[in-house]
Amino acid sequence: MKNHAILSFIFLMFFVSCNQKTDKKPDETKQPAKDYSDWYQVASGKPNALVFASYKTTMIANGKDQSLLRISAVDSTGMEIKDASLPFRISVKGDATIIDIDSSEIESVLKSDTLSIWKSKISNGVKKLWLRAGNTTDKIKVEVVTDSLWPASHEIHTISADVELLKPTTSQITKGPKIEPEMLGADISFLPQLEARGMVFHDDGQEKDAIEILKNHGFNYIRLRVFVNPENENGYSPEKGFCGLDYTLQMAKRIKDAGLHLLLDFHYSDTWADPQKQFKPKAWEGLEFNELTSTLKEYTKSVLQELKNQGTMPEMVQIGNEVNHGIVWPEGHISNLDNLASLLKAGSEAVREVDPNTKIMMHLALGGQNKETTFWFDNMIARGVEFDIIGLSYYPIWHCTLDDLNSNMLDIIDRYKKDVNVVEYSAFKKAVNDMVFNLPNNRGNGTCIWEPLNTWSKIFDENGLPLKELYYYDDIKGTFMTNQ
Repeated sequence: MKNHAILSFIFLMFFVSCNQKTDKKPDETKQPAKDYSDWYQVASGKPNALVFASYKTTMIANGKDQSLLRISAVDSTGMEIKDASLPFRISVKGDATIIDIDSSEIESVLKSDTLSIWKSKISNGVKKLWLRAGNTTDKIKVEVVTDSLWPASHEIHTISADVELLKPTTSQITKGPKIEPEMLGADISFLPQLEARGMVFHDDGQEKDAIEILKNHGFNYIRLRVFVNPENENGYSPEKGFCGLDYTLQMAKRIKDAGLHLLLDFHYSDTWADPQKQFKPKAWEGLEFNELTSTLKEYTKSVLQELKNQGTMPEMVQIGNEVNHGIVWPEGHISNLDNLASLLKAGSEAVREVDPNTKIMMHLALGGQNKETTFWFDNMIARGVEFDIIGLSYYPIWHCTLDDLNSNMLDIIDRYKKDVNVVEYSAFKKAVNDMVFNLPNNRGNGTCIWEPLNTWSKIFDENGLPLKELYYYDDIKGTFMTNQ
């Protein structure tokens, strides 16, 4: 009888174990994260610049909220040096303090009402610290400097301690479909300006249209930014109006004629919009909030309707650019989560009304900052913001390591059941694409390199001749996009 009971117990445990395995949700991704350290680190080298990551750029002004800071040094190619050892100074403008990772105080150099400076040191390649927010709702400027190297800095926004933080309900987390086609994209919004200066591009020894060259090397998507009135005196392109509606319509026609897909990036400003600036369009100044919301919606609809009328409707639309600190300040600043949600919903509604098949992206400049990414999406989803795809920017000087980017993407595809796209990047081209296209359950929608025609880690030289980086994309397409 005793043996029978033991056997019954073993059978019951086996049955429960099997059921637990069977009950695993098909889109959970609990596999170990791939180690990307060899893609961005070297054993030794000559330091060229500091890299400083803050793992939060939005903090609660409650005197307790802390963000991890990571300081390292990179060589001239952007590779982090594992044996780097050098002193640095870290300054804080605003209500916050720096604490060592073991909770001890680091050496203070200066303290005043508006500025504090400490000394510390990178050892064995990295130094980690804590930034603790005070009780003041404002912005905190943190800068890391050392002699003879490029400095690095972050701007952190602090929001009221009494802000209502929400979590989405289970019913609000709706599983999104796999979005097709996968994207191998490039933001080339500068192209009309480059051509106006007389720049031309070459491939295979011949002068060719830049869009045609990109297509021939695997790109299937072009991203365009659009400003409200860039021709204004303080706009992006005074008088000329580059990246306004007229130029966007012209570029959209060229893109579609080339057989490529279009991603439209609404900046909701007359000039650049990013985490540190979201200036309200001049024409929208002085509007009451309800009128501001309806104006944003009608503007979004009018732009999309113009594109649709000429047969160039975007396949995907961003409601704002790098919106982790909000849009249309001050009303849509991250400190007012309800307002921000209302504005984002207005933009999304406009897209759905013009073409319900167009995919909607929410785009954050938080490649490796998981805690802030989930803070943002939790609060927006809980407030009814709907979208189809998550977009991230990844620049290693601000957005942590490649491993942090990978960990963030693994987590958010589990949490929010949506595809993810690294919709802005420049460095580590091969690594970023390897990472995205190897995400579990095919949840990596793709990538979009930012302005490869003439900036940073570009794929053409100043004479429009192709660099070796252009040919990376032949390999990326051949490896990851064999069915397209």
